[in-house]
Amino acid sequence: MQFRPVLPLLGQALRHRSRAFAALVAGGAVAGAGLLLATPAASTAGSTSVSVAVTGLRNTNGLVQACLTSAPRHFPDCDRDPAAQRLTVHAGSNLVLEFDDVPPGTYAVAVLHDENGNGRVDKMLMIPREGFGFSRDAPVRMGPPHFTDAAFDLGTAPNRQSIRMRYML
Repeated sequence: MQFRPVLPLLGQALRHRSRAFAALVAGGAVAGAGLLLATPAASTAGSTSVSVAVTGLRNTNGLVQACLTSAPRHFPDCDRDPAAQRLTVHAGSNLVLEFDDVPPGTYAVAVLHDENGNGRVDKMLMIPREGFGFSRDAPVRMGPPHFTDAAFDLGTAPNRQSIRMRYML
């Protein structure tokens, strides 16, 4: 089964939302669970791995899609970044995503919980109905976070990130 990436639609939904959505964002989000740890994967010379523990999923329905990019202009969409790494996995309670063979640099991660697995971001009045999250728990204010808010530096040692899912509806 091939999955259509839905992350491009997430950035669009967050950019074109109503004032009601902004009020919801200011009001808070779903609290995350504890950090999950993963064993680093082997990598080729000069590259390493990035492990992302996804916390705060409200259920284990559907899919979790993630992308890792080093291109600020392609964040959080990643759809036009040929160097971006993308993962799609079934949602689970102890979910850890592994990006392997990542060269050193500055990166950001965006995650979407496609609860019904329909391959698109479901919205109500331009407000995402499905969960999303970003590396470094980057804040969502009047649109998706900037790359610099979600960015982390990656050297040659394996890196662990924790992303807390947020649900607006």
